[in-house]
Amino acid sequence: MRVAVTGGTGLVGRFIVNDLLRQGHDLTVMTRTPPQPGFFRGEVTHRPYDLGAGRADVSGMEAVVHAAFDHLPGRYRGGEGDDPDGFLRRNLDGSLQLFRAADEAGVRVVFLSSRAVYGPQQGMLIEEMECRPDTLYGQAKLAAEQALLASGRPATILRATGVYGPPGPGQRHKWADLFDDFAAGRRIAPRVGSEVHGDCLAAAVGHGLAGAEGIYNVSDILLDRRDLLAEWRALTGIDGHLPERADASGFNEMSTARLERLGHRPGGRERLRASLREMAELDGILPPGA
Repeated sequence: MRVAVTGGTGLVGRFIVNDLLRQGHDLTVMTRTPPQPGFFRGEVTHRPYDLGAGRADVSGMEAVVHAAFDHLPGRYRGGEGDDPDGFLRRNLDGSLQLFRAADEAGVRVVFLSSRAVYGPQQGMLIEEMECRPDTLYGQAKLAAEQALLASGRPATILRATGVYGPPGPGQRHKWADLFDDFAAGRRIAPRVGSEVHGDCLAAAVGHGLAGAEGIYNVSDILLDRRDLLAEWRALTGIDGHLPERADASGFNEMSTARLERLGHRPGGRERLRASLREMAELDGILPPGA
């Protein structure tokens, strides 16, 4: 299949591109600048694309995976900084323009949304519940979802939780600053959240390209920072200050039953441990194959 991926050089987008290459798809990466040689595990075509700069060219594609999102580095919630109008113009208006171009070209869309669309809720988060986003990030994602569904075109919406995994060349993984603080002996605030490996999210994208339509939650493990850092300490021997265990009583997990009915199986704690080892090797903390 001829597939375009917006934001393919991002931390999340790279997992998607590499997985689609593994499956044998013909990949076009749509980003501002071309990827560096060797950034992906195969050859891709580059097509210039700026989320906030107007109409997108998806001609010749059979599907587009929309993973691009413009935000302050390292921040999704609060990623608008002091420019909420520009944030919406780039992310919401830019997404709507992409969806219109895909509609006119008859191109299938897989849209990477977020658990942030749910906002504060009680109980397990399921796809059918009413969304009440309390951040501009969540509001932008939800508005884009609604516009895509209203188009009537075949589409898949993936409401993903936090995504982790080894970074690409020249990138830092999502826990790099946290691990630096741990190694330096700094105090770390308690936190708990849900996580999914980038490869597991990429597999969910594959279900969308195979024809699964509608909205799907994508999540895997509930992870406390204390447990994450304890795993890192056991693996690397780095011994910092473990934070107190966070209060998880008010944290709502996401039901992934709908996605699992398609045969989706995330990696769980085993995938987390393997990923931490790979991160430690890439950081030079452990020798390869240790």
